[in-house]
Amino acid sequence: MAAPVKEISFQSSQVNGLNLHIMPTEKFKTTTIVIMIEQELSQAYVTKTALLAHVLKRATARFPDTRKLSEHLDMLYGAIFDIDVVKKGERQILQVYLEVPNEKYLSDSVPLLEQAFQFAGEVLVHPYLENQAFAEKYLNTEKESLRKRIESLIDDKMRYANQRITEEMFKDEPFSLLVYGRREDLAAIDGAGLYQYYRELLAHNPIDVFVVGDVESTQIQEYVKAHVQPERSQPVTLPAANTQKDVQQVREVVDRLDVSQGKLNIGCRTHVTYKDEDYPALQVCNGVLGGFPHSKLFINVREKASLAYYAVSRLESHKGVLMMMSGIDVANYERAVSIMKEQLEQVKAGKISDEELNLTKATLTNQFRELLDSARMMIDFTYNGLLSGRKRLLTEMLQAFADTTLEDVKRVAAKIQMDTIYLLRDRKESV
Repeated sequence: MAAPVKEISFQSSQVNGLNLHIMPTEKFKTTTIVIMIEQELSQAYVTKTALLAHVLKRATARFPDTRKLSEHLDMLYGAIFDIDVVKKGERQILQVYLEVPNEKYLSDSVPLLEQAFQFAGEVLVHPYLENQAFAEKYLNTEKESLRKRIESLIDDKMRYANQRITEEMFKDEPFSLLVYGRREDLAAIDGAGLYQYYRELLAHNPIDVFVVGDVESTQIQEYVKAHVQPERSQPVTLPAANTQKDVQQVREVVDRLDVSQGKLNIGCRTHVTYKDEDYPALQVCNGVLGGFPHSKLFINVREKASLAYYAVSRLESHKGVLMMMSGIDVANYERAVSIMKEQLEQVKAGKISDEELNLTKATLTNQFRELLDSARMMIDFTYNGLLSGRKRLLTEMLQAFADTTLEDVKRVAAKIQMDTIYLLRDRKESV
């Protein structure tokens, strides 16, 4: 019998206009600090926000070059530090990540945790500036770095195909945007304008600070109060994300590049998102369809028909997207599409064996239980609840998986609408 699950539980409070979430636990020998700054996903902001992630991690007022900053991280006993952007539905999240050893395990009596918060506060509030602007020497380098990051998407054909179908499927929606922004925006961004944008972001947008480790909550609150002090003013209400759109007609899109293997993606709108009651049943539905090696897509498209190098499905829970993805020989395109459609129809019709359903529920349960082994994943799980407006308990999710019936899977599958069929293929004229 599986061991009882300990709940993921953060103590939340407001400090310096920030939403502070603390999870004291003796499970880890490190302390993880994650700062999330929420922005709407939009053409106006997407490239600036992505560029900020690059610029902010280059230097601070106290550590004005990358070498000094790196040396300070070494002084913090090899602290892990990163800043990046992620996309969750129609939100772009700027994430600052810092992980330091717990000072209880150090031979020296160093106030390491306080130093970590001091550093996090400096990164956030005291970036390296010249004349009240981000320094051009760093800005220009990081603009070039971001341009290469955007352009390199085409080198990873699986990710490229996923972005291209997203652009086609959500053509008039913010969700179509690449999280790293648009290459054509870079030239117009200067240091003064970017810093002004960053100050507005810090002043008005939701900021959540997560801390996981063997810590005292009152002490963490004191450290944040003393060291993480952005100038906050009236918070803005970000526009509600749009998730519902009925599909009038399934579109087919074909791109041609110099590729040896075709990428076939079929994008579907689920009409169910993270906050909805049917969300656990949608997870089970996706698991049966293509989430795991025992799923219908893997078994029928890859194993039985030998049509694909891989065949999976994935959910984007905040926008309500189910994406079926496979790598195929282009000559097998029509047959592969037919079998993939057939698997979705089988799920909708409830043609699911007890073994498929039970194995999916067991695998999902194990997957979600593994959240407890990672501070980062526990933070992400909790943040998904905050972002969606529906706080979910891990124990409730696990119980919901256990309670999901065949009828539940059929009901949620009936809402899924196929939207776009996308093929990335070679340049040959045949087939």
